[in-house]
Amino acid sequence: MEGLLTHRNFWEDLIGRLGGPITFRLILQPTIAVILAIRDGLKDAKAGQPLYFWSLFTHSTERRQLLKDGWKSVGFVFVFAIVIDGLYQFIVFRWFYPGEALTVAIVLAIVPYLQIRGLANSIARQYQEQRQGRESNQSSKRLRRFETDRG
Repeated sequence: MEGLLTHRNFWEDLIGRLGGPITFRLILQPTIAVILAIRDGLKDAKAGQPLYFWSLFTHSTERRQLLKDGWKSVGFVFVFAIVIDGLYQFIVFRWFYPGEALTVAIVLAIVPYLQIRGLANSIARQYQEQRQGRESNQSSKRLRRFETDRG
């Protein structure tokens, strides 16, 4: 039985998208989501923010603002993924299945964004900590050298 939201061959249709028309979107959409996630993850690290996805669960008072900020970045890619998948469905099936379009949009936009934003934040924080450690070591060496030169 075919549903309004999904085609009865849901999983076969999703796998069939790998070789069907407009295949370039399977590379383009996650790439855009990754670029936006790296940008936002670096901003988070610079501001000293915790990992984004984790914060959605642990900072309940800030959840609404976190979701709003994340949606500003990835919303365009998400909507773009739905529109492009809709075009694909009209070309291949001559019909539109919103459930399939939402699934594809989540997989191509939301999942990569959530994974990479946290990863970018974590890597940038590690880099900042290493850099600060080197700078403090150099400062202490200069201070010791200055003290021995004066003494």
